[in-house]
Amino acid sequence: MPMRADLARSIRLFRAFRTEQGDQQGYYTTLAADTAGLLRRYVDLRDRLVLDVGGGPGFFASEFRGHGARCVCVDVDAGELAGQGAPSGGVLGSALDLPLRDSSVDVCFSSNVLEHVPEPWRMASEMVRVTRPGGLVFLAYTNWLSPWGGHETSPWHYLGGHRAAQKYQEKYGKPPKNHFGRSLYPVSVAHGLRWARGDRRVELVDAFPRYLPWWYRPMLKVPIVREFATWNLVLVLRKRP
Repeated sequence: MPMRADLARSIRLFRAFRTEQGDQQGYYTTLAADTAGLLRRYVDLRDRLVLDVGGGPGFFASEFRGHGARCVCVDVDAGELAGQGAPSGGVLGSALDLPLRDSSVDVCFSSNVLEHVPEPWRMASEMVRVTRPGGLVFLAYTNWLSPWGGHETSPWHYLGGHRAAQKYQEKYGKPPKNHFGRSLYPVSVAHGLRWARGDRRVELVDAFPRYLPWWYRPMLKVPIVREFATWNLVLVLRKRP
């Protein structure tokens, strides 16, 4: 059945998100199934070679394989690649310099990795480079000013990244997993849309808030407000011939 981006779907995803810390398997399995539904709106996954950038544990790759795709993960963390659900054939490498030839994959996919690299649009450019002409780039990321932009340090991130880390340590007695300026960086909706529209190698096919209903899409046209209201942005691009 086609995936419906309605309010019921959004509620289901937010409920799953609340269990992330205690049930990562359940949360990421739910998210991967939903993401496959999104991706299949734009491409038939059967027999397609899909590159999952930063998807070490393999939840998305496993789901895509269930729809007939051939999938390879690239991750900078060998421990992630060796973790639960990690697919065979995972490749150790940086998202900033993907260890693949130009135009070598049918679909280049990444979920919530962009905000964790110091040069996000270099990573996005690399995703375009390795995608074949006519192929698809699917890039989803959490923008900094969204309610969860600071990840586990939210909502203190509105005080600034370093202050958020201090507040987190004060409350929990340990530093956060994500360190601002080292493993978490501020990215915006505006920069994502500007990059997607400015890279002449690709056509912007779609842009939408990942977790929100279809009728929320017009919010992306409202500067400043969209940074707080989007939560997570998806960019879908087709590489030009």
